[in-house]
Amino acid sequence: MDIPYTVTARPDTGVFNAKLGVWLFLASEVMLFGGLFAGYVFLRIGAPAWPGALHGETYAHASEVLNVPLATLNTFVLIASSVTMVMAWASLMMKNFARYRLYMGGTIALAFVFLIVKVFEYGSKFEHGLFPSESNFLAIYFTLTGLHALHVIGGIIVNTYFWGPGAKMWRTDPKRFTNRIEVAGLYWHFVDLVWIFLFPTIYLL
Repeated sequence: MDIPYTVTARPDTGVFNAKLGVWLFLASEVMLFGGLFAGYVFLRIGAPAWPGALHGETYAHASEVLNVPLATLNTFVLIASSVTMVMAWASLMMKNFARYRLYMGGTIALAFVFLIVKVFEYGSKFEHGLFPSESNFLAIYFTLTGLHALHVIGGIIVNTYFWGPGAKMWRTDPKRFTNRIEVAGLYWHFVDLVWIFLFPTIYLL
């Protein structure tokens, strides 16, 4: 039995099924991160100093505790990965599968770069004894950035599937495959957007 509206738009919503599904999923993600950001705001408003005391020393700015240059680098890495993701989808629209593989491979590689930088950043914190249990600031930092990193890993898994075995669909149903890459791209742009909110909120303010 053929599943309807995998390629053409539904008459009631104006979008195909997968795009409707990912929009609903992203709406739930907005609520998840929105709740965490709200928790961050309430904790910060109620704190006499932020980040506050860590190991007997009081800090007045998050940049004194966190590595802003590495976070800035990761911001550019994620923005670049969003560009390559768009180019991957555009390549399929232009029927250029080889270029799609190139751009999608670039997106995956940039995602790994982001995670490697994050590993170095976390490692430095642990070496200095800065763990989530030390303060509300560190608990919020590790929760938000850790949850975001899990979303990056999820994106890597999905994109790697569409770069490798999932790409077989291009030969049998190219329109449907192009739609799938568009949906994967929407998720990836959301991951990028969350970081763009998270970076100034946690590292700079």
